[in-house]
Amino acid sequence: MLVLGIDTSNYTTSVSLVSEDKVILDLRKALFVKIGEKGLRQSEALFQHVINLPELFENFKGKKMDAVCVSIKPRPVEGSYMPVFRAGESFAKVISLTNSIPLFLTTHQEGHIEAAVRSIDFNYTEFIALHLSGGTSEVLHVQFKDDYYITKIGGTKDISIGQFLDRVGVALGYNFPSGKKLDELALNSTNKNLRIPSKVDGYFFNFSGQETMALRYINEGKASDEIAYAVMLCAAKTLEKLINNLIKYYKLPIILIGGVSSSKFIREYLKNKFDGMVYFSKEEFATDNAVGVAYIGLKKLLKGDYNGSLRD
Repeated sequence: MLVLGIDTSNYTTSVSLVSEDKVILDLRKALFVKIGEKGLRQSEALFQHVINLPELFENFKGKKMDAVCVSIKPRPVEGSYMPVFRAGESFAKVISLTNSIPLFLTTHQEGHIEAAVRSIDFNYTEFIALHLSGGTSEVLHVQFKDDYYITKIGGTKDISIGQFLDRVGVALGYNFPSGKKLDELALNSTNKNLRIPSKVDGYFFNFSGQETMALRYINEGKASDEIAYAVMLCAAKTLEKLINNLIKYYKLPIILIGGVSSSKFIREYLKNKFDGMVYFSKEEFATDNAVGVAYIGLKKLLKGDYNGSLRD
């Protein structure tokens, strides 16, 4: 069985082909953001997906697929919607109809969870997932019974953790997205005295005030590596406080998903604090990808679960 996965998130075009025992293709193309810009409008992102998808599908020549699965919205809740996902959905429908194969629908968030748990054989049926990315910072109570049942129990009260990192990075003069650059600067910094206080209230947290403080440090002429260290430490301490609060009540395993969870600084910091209690996907499956989406489709295909899908 070969299943195609498609995900067209806000900043990455992703396609994948999986079988029951391996990932056959995992192709991604980052969307282009002009230097100095802090992101993309939905219309521009949608246009870039439409251009990127045919290029990525050149690698699928001669591949016979048994089904296709696509993420059609950010989260599995009513009212969740972003235009960028229409690009992937449209391509998936055409592929399904022209090849007479089933089309399965899922969400970007579920794809992230599936990719993360599969990458490390995380076999829990109930757990907490921290979805940390440029557009999302949510605390999720997850139960798995054939499908994912996800309840949001916390998250940011203002901007996401990824926005915090990217906005500071762009202000420092780096290209968007800037998280990897800040991560590198922080890991290699010799100036570790600067601080940005973290703010956590139960399962909720803030980053807009922290962004303001970081921008003030930039205006004061503080060194880039010193600011990067303060920013990454603030992010890590925010997660530390959050995880301590979660452990007290839920006593469930915790897995970090999303692009921010690929940060080496954050991983090292939290592993030292919560070894054996907090899990991370493999780094390559933390960032946006279509592997999890494809595997969700494969599970539905093997179960014969065609509810809500297109069939020949």
